[in-house]
Amino acid sequence: MEKPASKPAGSMTIHDLPMAERPRERLQRLGVEALSAQEILALIMGRGISGESVMVTAQRLLSQFGNLKGIAGASLEELAQVRGIGNAKACQLKASCELANRLDNRAESMNKMVVKTPEDVAGVVQGKLKGKQKEYFLTLLLDTRSQLIRIAEISVGSLDSSIVHPREVFKEALAASAASVIFVHNHPSGDPQASADDIKLTKALVEAGRIMGIEVLDHVIIGDHKFMSLKRDGLF
Repeated sequence: MEKPASKPAGSMTIHDLPMAERPRERLQRLGVEALSAQEILALIMGRGISGESVMVTAQRLLSQFGNLKGIAGASLEELAQVRGIGNAKACQLKASCELANRLDNRAESMNKMVVKTPEDVAGVVQGKLKGKQKEYFLTLLLDTRSQLIRIAEISVGSLDSSIVHPREVFKEALAASAASVIFVHNHPSGDPQASADDIKLTKALVEAGRIMGIEVLDHVIIGDHKFMSLKRDGLF
């Protein structure tokens, strides 16, 4: 009995790939960081044309424009002319590139933000922490002018010294050449009142920062509608 003829390479669809090798499954299993540029493009476009895998279309884009930057710089018309793209996929690609561009601009704007007061801190992080069902411990890394360098996520889960270790906290600060830091965490209960453990941990981190020459300016606790500053309340 003759075996069915195998499909030509160009006619294979994404469903011909083993389940574990498909971009969506790889993203779910390994995270988006593990995907290649080809796989990310394939996910954005969704499907290929009749008889051709979207992975082939994605590789054709990369071959024609050189890399992701080349694709982002291409016009709508140039993208639409690539075999397998057309107007609909060209619009999807341009929209994705613009979204990434706006996120970059937002990050750049945030990096120039001056953070000095608990109100400043709340303005920066409340959107990130709102509605979280677990405790998130963040560190705002600041330069010598109190401008935000970036926000480092230190831990997720119950807040204690075994999770929020000075080594992890100040490793981020040293890597960013931060002059000072502000700690932030949320209380999923909605009540921002500091616990005895919060105060104990803060004092330990302040002492570690003093030894390392990095000033701890504050520790702000975020609740549902309020926040509290341990520094302002004289708790360290």
